[in-house]
Amino acid sequence: MMQVLQPPGWARPRGYSNGIATEGGKLVFIAGQIGWNAQCEFVEESFGGQFRQTLRNILAVLAEAGGRPEHIVRLTWYVVDKQEYLAAGAEVGAAYKELMGRNFPTMAVVQVGALVEDAARLEIEAMAVVPA
Repeated sequence: MMQVLQPPGWARPRGYSNGIATEGGKLVFIAGQIGWNAQCEFVEESFGGQFRQTLRNILAVLAEAGGRPEHIVRLTWYVVDKQEYLAAGAEVGAAYKELMGRNFPTMAVVQVGALVEDAARLEIEAMAVVPA
């Protein structure tokens, strides 16, 4: 159902794919999620902690459509501080591996001036293709 697109001669990217083609399945679009819990409360202040919760939130919404982590084909990250994102690499990597496994969808990471929720350190929107 999904084909990773890797042009010949290109270096393999680390932690994401350059492109993914899909055939069939149900498209699922997940609104930007942030690092608060189901009651809209921030339990974690750190970037890594908020990332873990953000990913859990994405996977909870995806599960409502019958999807799993391996069905995610795109993640777009919005971070308020690029250096904070880079410094949290080990914690982010561990949470990603635990929750997403070895699924590496297409990704973009963008630094923004602010997010609507002042306590949020990042926001991630997702797209998935769930087998029909």
